[in-house]
Amino acid sequence: MWHLKIPVLDLMFRSALIYLAVLLGMRLFGKREVGQFTLFDLALVMLVGNAVQPAITGPDTSLTGGLVIVATLFLLNRIVNFLTVRSRLVRDIIEGRPTVVARGGRWMRRALAQEGLTPDDCLSALRDHGVAAVEDVDLAVLEVDGTLSVVPMGAGLRRGNRVLGQHG
Repeated sequence: MWHLKIPVLDLMFRSALIYLAVLLGMRLFGKREVGQFTLFDLALVMLVGNAVQPAITGPDTSLTGGLVIVATLFLLNRIVNFLTVRSRLVRDIIEGRPTVVARGGRWMRRALAQEGLTPDDCLSALRDHGVAAVEDVDLAVLEVDGTLSVVPMGAGLRRGNRVLGQHG
């Protein structure tokens, strides 16, 4: 139960590689909140979790090995969090940047396609913001956390004395 079948550094290295691979995969996966996962997204995440488990543990099924892996993953997560808070470059690489998906009453079709979204995907979020149609949207931004921020026509955003998002 406590005896390791492979060296601690091997477990740590395997854990780090899988962590980085999953992080990269999730980054390429796109901007979605966990609550916005489709049934297929959820199945994918669960299958990935099952698939990588043997790659991390190898032949080791000891309690000690499991504790080393958990500690390694928590440490890596803490390091990534620390770096994203301290560095804009790392934050952009790990989290990405917000994407404007609608402006001036029109969908930004290229941006939607790059994010793997359709206008229909965004319409319910518009309605959640009290906006019935894209024609009533001054600005809609897909945030890095997967939420959609919406500025209705005529609302404008203020920055200092300057109004952002208004046309005319």
